[in-house]
Amino acid sequence: MKALIVEDDRILCNTIYQCIKDNFDADKAYSGDEGLLLAKQNIYDIIILDLMMPILDGYEVLSTLRRKKILTPVLILTAKDGLDDKVKGLKIGADDYLVKPFETAELLARMEAIIRRNIGNYAGNIVVFKEISLELKRREATINGNSINLQGKQFDVLEYLISSKNKILTKEQIFDRVWGWSSDTTVNVVEVYASGIRKELKPYGYDKYLKTVRGLGYMMKEE
Repeated sequence: MKALIVEDDRILCNTIYQCIKDNFDADKAYSGDEGLLLAKQNIYDIIILDLMMPILDGYEVLSTLRRKKILTPVLILTAKDGLDDKVKGLKIGADDYLVKPFETAELLARMEAIIRRNIGNYAGNIVVFKEISLELKRREATINGNSINLQGKQFDVLEYLISSKNKILTKEQIFDRVWGWSSDTTVNVVEVYASGIRKELKPYGYDKYLKTVRGLGYMMKEE
């Protein structure tokens, strides 16, 4: 799971990062404009967004994301505890609102709840598709309890496909999510990794669920 933390207080931003790093692959942005840029360039499962930032505040970041049809779930994390502030944030498009100071357990619980609502198959650190189970923290993959030997970013590609099950993901989306827009490799690497994943799934008959959508990309489809 990938998260973006947008918080101009560097100490707090790093504290949040430490709180969630065991559960999420997290990027940090110390300003609203930097956060907006990262949110446009990468694909995240959730964004943690501060409101009170100079130049471009959290409301403006969130409004811009929604206006550009970027529907990444957003958890507002702020010291502003007024009812009007909460209502405004939720109406603009936030998925939840947590007031500082906060407890780590509540932050993680709210993040997981948001992701469950949006993905539907995320529970703690485990992503499941039929009998495939991906343990995110240990990066272990099994089918019916049998270990699958996924190499390197094969795990990340399969996680993204399962998290987006029954949805077509373009090769560009997969590439941006797993390798990042600044990678030196090309989008064609996605085909190589998809082929490798199929080989690992084939002994269990699960390669049939990994569909190639010609001219578009891939999807994990329940039949």
